[in-house]
Amino acid sequence: MEERNGMERRSFLRLAGSLAASALFAGPLAACVSPDASNDTTGAALSGTISLNGSTSMEKVVGSLSEAFMEANSGVTITYDATGSGTGIESARNGSCDIGLASRNLKESETGLKAVVVALDGIAIIVNAGNGVADLTLQQVSDIFTGKISNWSEVGGTDLEIACIGRESGSGTRDGFESITGTEDACVLSQELTSTGAVITAVGSSENAVGYVSLSAVEGQGDVRAVMVDGVVCSEDTVKDGSYAIQRPFNLVISESATLSDAAQAFIDFATSDEASDLIRGAGAIPIN
Repeated sequence: MEERNGMERRSFLRLAGSLAASALFAGPLAACVSPDASNDTTGAALSGTISLNGSTSMEKVVGSLSEAFMEANSGVTITYDATGSGTGIESARNGSCDIGLASRNLKESETGLKAVVVALDGIAIIVNAGNGVADLTLQQVSDIFTGKISNWSEVGGTDLEIACIGRESGSGTRDGFESITGTEDACVLSQELTSTGAVITAVGSSENAVGYVSLSAVEGQGDVRAVMVDGVVCSEDTVKDGSYAIQRPFNLVISESATLSDAAQAFIDFATSDEASDLIRGAGAIPIN
């Protein structure tokens, strides 16, 4: 999928945009965009700019939805700053963006905001491909990342010290992982990295490493693999039915006191509609519809 290029500002331009964006989104557009994506409540053509800010894990989902929406609404441009969930939530609160992006639930302290779920994401626990451990309990995952279990032999693996790889403070993936495993402010990490790709590279190059990444990022990786948690494989089906424990929502965050533009409201309506499901699935996340 939660990836990040520092604080670099991205703008998802229409099909004349970057080659990478075209390659990623050109396939789904013709099949999935319907005329409904261009209709607002007044029937008038939409125009203007919609600014999005936040989660790096949501990049592919946001990109796919943005390309489709702009293709159907030629007067609208959508921009996206990949700054992390915490910054996206604060930006929605202070009005510096139209819509914040958060790959976690809002905290009790984050008041005055509304989160709209557009997709779900499983957080896979990944190990090096050469690691023989296939299944961990949720408690074992917690104990590994807090240092209570420090050797793979304690969970049925070889006699190797465990190296835990995690994400940086403010990452929605980290927040989701820590809140579910009960490891907030308690993880003992060998490395703290700023992107999903970096975590995969670190785990793939170290036989004793373990990390956590979005489910969609694991597909096609030869150097890492996901372990089961409490005997449950991390998959779209197990995330959607709730049987896989380590999962999180992908949220659009808006201020309860702000009035959205017609274009911004239309984008939210489109992102949560049935017609967006194939785009979301194609971007590696799990649609809620």
